[in-house]
Amino acid sequence: MSDETVVEQRSYSGLFLFLLAMALLGAVAALLWSYTLSSRLSQTEAHLLTAEQQNDKLAAELDKTNARLKVNQEELGHSLGLTQKQLEARAQDLLRRQQADAQRFEAAQVNTQKQIGAVSSDVSSVKTDVGGVKSDVAQTKTELQSAVSQLQSMKGDLGVQSGLIATNHSELETLKHRGDRNYYEFTLHKGKRPTTVSTVGLELRKADTKRNRYTLNVYADDKKIEKKDRNINEPVQFYTGKDNLLYELVVNSISKNEVQGYISTPKNAPQPVTVTK
Repeated sequence: MSDETVVEQRSYSGLFLFLLAMALLGAVAALLWSYTLSSRLSQTEAHLLTAEQQNDKLAAELDKTNARLKVNQEELGHSLGLTQKQLEARAQDLLRRQQADAQRFEAAQVNTQKQIGAVSSDVSSVKTDVGGVKSDVAQTKTELQSAVSQLQSMKGDLGVQSGLIATNHSELETLKHRGDRNYYEFTLHKGKRPTTVSTVGLELRKADTKRNRYTLNVYADDKKIEKKDRNINEPVQFYTGKDNLLYELVVNSISKNEVQGYISTPKNAPQPVTVTK
């Protein structure tokens, strides 16, 4: 036998051994995989069996619970003198009442929302009215400022600078709204007893319509002060009271035996009282 034949036979033998080894390894791997699957299957079956047992146990407990519940219902029915149908009817009645209460509650909520909406509308209306009042107040203030700017200021008969002088009733109302002093209107008649105005007494002695002059007596602090031949719209001044407050007298109208005008006093002057003669 030649050397080439020997080499070829050895090659075939090596290949056969390699294939045989691979087949053995594959068989071993298959056996291991089969064993692993078998173990997992056994574990799964055990888990399923345990779960079935637990389910059976839960089912048995549920049956017991239902049985106890039924017994309790029957005992409750017997204690109340009610049958199962009556209990169910009572439950349905309670359910209907709950539904009716829920509907009433919803209706009350809707009504409340409507009332809130109405109140909101009223508030908006009030805000609008307040805005209108503010506008009116602003307009009145503007008109008052305009009227005040037209009033006069002059020195009185005592040489003291007077405040603003009103020459008619409308201007006097403007001064009253300013609130700087107190104002008291009067009408005097010649030959009459002294008229109480504020805290003093006034007595008309003469009314000269041609010259627009007048003469009157002022009774204050138990004294008589004569104001002679004073002009219309002239501030006639005198001091009175324990604090020696400055009063001002202005005559705006002179007619036969009659004069009309006002007295202005400081804000801290005493309140009017009746003069005793």
